[in-house]
Amino acid sequence: MKKVSRVYTYNTKYKDGFTHSEIEKLLEEYPGINVEKFYDQLKGITCIVIDGETVIYHCDIITALRCGIENRDMYSWEFD
Repeated sequence: MKKVSRVYTYNTKYKDGFTHSEIEKLLEEYPGINVEKFYDQLKGITCIVIDGETVIYHCDIITALRCGIENRDMYSWEFD
């Protein structure tokens, strides 16, 4: 699946995941994505802060991408 491999091979500042600016750049690669659905799925997730920047884990970005691309909410089994 393109989404999964792209997320895990994306050149991020931190190996743990994506900063906000990296998420914005990644979303540019998906022009038809429902951005509202994407960001809705990031509410309540676990993240980390490194050097004052919030870092979102790869697995959460993948789920949010799926939801944004498919224009849907997260399924219960996708919640981690």
